[in-house]
Amino acid sequence: MITEKNDFAMYEDFEDIRPYNNSEIPDAMQRIAQSEYLPKAAKFIYPDKTIEEVRAKIAAIKTIDEFQNTIMYDGLRRIVEKTITSFTYNGAENLKRGRNHMVISNHRDIVLDAYLMQYVLYQNDLPLFKITFGANLMENPLIKEIGKCNKMFHTARSGTPKSFYQNMMHMSSYIRYSLETERDSVWIAQRNGRTKDGIDATDPAVIKMLGMSGGDDYVAAINELSILPLAVSYEWEPCDILKAVELCKRTHGAYEKKPGEDVNSILTGIVSPKGNAHITVCKALTLDELEPIAEPRADFFKKTAAIIDKRITEGYMLHPTNYIAHDIRSATDTYREHYTQQQKQQFLERVKLLPDMGEDNDLLHEIFISIYANPIDTKIKEGIPV
Repeated sequence: MITEKNDFAMYEDFEDIRPYNNSEIPDAMQRIAQSEYLPKAAKFIYPDKTIEEVRAKIAAIKTIDEFQNTIMYDGLRRIVEKTITSFTYNGAENLKRGRNHMVISNHRDIVLDAYLMQYVLYQNDLPLFKITFGANLMENPLIKEIGKCNKMFHTARSGTPKSFYQNMMHMSSYIRYSLETERDSVWIAQRNGRTKDGIDATDPAVIKMLGMSGGDDYVAAINELSILPLAVSYEWEPCDILKAVELCKRTHGAYEKKPGEDVNSILTGIVSPKGNAHITVCKALTLDELEPIAEPRADFFKKTAAIIDKRITEGYMLHPTNYIAHDIRSATDTYREHYTQQQKQQFLERVKLLPDMGEDNDLLHEIFISIYANPIDTKIKEGIPV
């Protein structure tokens, strides 16, 4: 537990990663209002307003709450209304009012996974979480400003072994400071980078990082965080074609992102149709689950990750696209009762949109179909009904 004697507990120690505080919001609003990138976003969120009206609206905001309850909420509502056929959720009762949680989510879209969780919080009049986001997303000035105004803090996951360890301790300490001192819940993805192959898996290193700032009793350090797994599912996987192309290219060696690629993925994920989307807020991990796996220590973080994975897999909602893809891949009609012929035709039309990659075309199609089929295999592996 963090105390005032802990060097990391002092607020100023987190200047390099923390989000903005209220005193910094007015200046940030001016920068957002004058951003060269704003018109495109404003046209999507406020199609009936002129850019001058949107700029004036933003420039008048003075606090984080005001920004989140106007601009961010308007943006989320617009995303749900325009790109999601039906947005549903369950398990909101697991979000205990007055109880702060370390929320660990599967990661299918760069920003939408966390933002749709914010939408659930809005609907239930609950405080919004702090959100982690990769330092790579700070390359775009507008995204950086919006993120830091929206209680997002950035993570650094590269460098020398020494700097990497220091960065992980730094982030672990800030997360614990947020939970225990600032009384904020925190959202983090289960792994570094989005799931691109449709298989959700928690990186044990994430759990180990979270425990680094909690002292020698690693079981107590994890239990104190009240880890709450979160399962997000989309009928149409955000950036599915982009993911398939990247995975296909990776079969030939290391994949190097082009400048602006992450920003393009963010925009594609936001504006593309996602069909039905669902969030399951799972039950928090308990000490009764953690104590039996405490020894050996070397396996504790891996076994904790497995508990989280089981929760997420149970909560993941399968869609017709998943059943269609699985039947196509297996050349059967095993799950025929879960979709219509029209839905299957829509899926096949989506497959036709894949780019021509020459001799890799068959591989590309196989990868694309597996993105949708793999969640069924994951459930079967865990013994969960599909």
